[in-house]
Amino acid sequence: MQDSTFNTPEISLDSPALRERVVSHEEHQDLRVFGLLTFLLSESLMFGGFFATYLILRGGTAVWPPEGTEVELLVPTINTVILVSSSFVIHLGDIAIKKNNVAKMRLWYTITALMGAIFLGGQVYEYLTLGYGLTTNVFANCFYLMTGFHGLHVFVGLLLILGVLWRSRRFGHYSAIKHTGIEMAEIYWHFVDIIWIILFTLLYILTLF
Repeated sequence: MQDSTFNTPEISLDSPALRERVVSHEEHQDLRVFGLLTFLLSESLMFGGFFATYLILRGGTAVWPPEGTEVELLVPTINTVILVSSSFVIHLGDIAIKKNNVAKMRLWYTITALMGAIFLGGQVYEYLTLGYGLTTNVFANCFYLMTGFHGLHVFVGLLLILGVLWRSRRFGHYSAIKHTGIEMAEIYWHFVDIIWIILFTLLYILTLF
């Protein structure tokens, strides 16, 4: 059986050559990460616009949410626990690859993908059981727009994770000195988690008060 820890055939993990390459990798950060952070900043501004609009509409309405759009907490709370927990799980994959353990990285990323799929399934279930639609009132319109847009981002993040798993099938594609794709998928996933925490607070928690 193949060892779960991937070692390049030419260089051992303890060799000075590998340490030199790791230092070089850390000193010259891949600009793709910078590009991703710039993209996420633009997405943050878009979500920020949604949040501001929602708060303005809420502040100008006497009864919020309007009658007929009661908010249920059970499914979204379970979804929140799953999605937030997945951030810790995906980070374990990043730790694993930095230890040159491709097999464990695959394991943690597979679990993260399953958690993301469960989250999306829970969101679809919630949509089917809410009892109101996109055009019912202004609250419903904001609710579907923001959660749907976030769900799209979760789906994209899920595709990124699956892409990492697919590429990891190639021997040597990821290692302790070559894991930019893994880091980018993790950063994106943390972003969708943070956005969801804000959405959950605005749409569910604060709606009860």
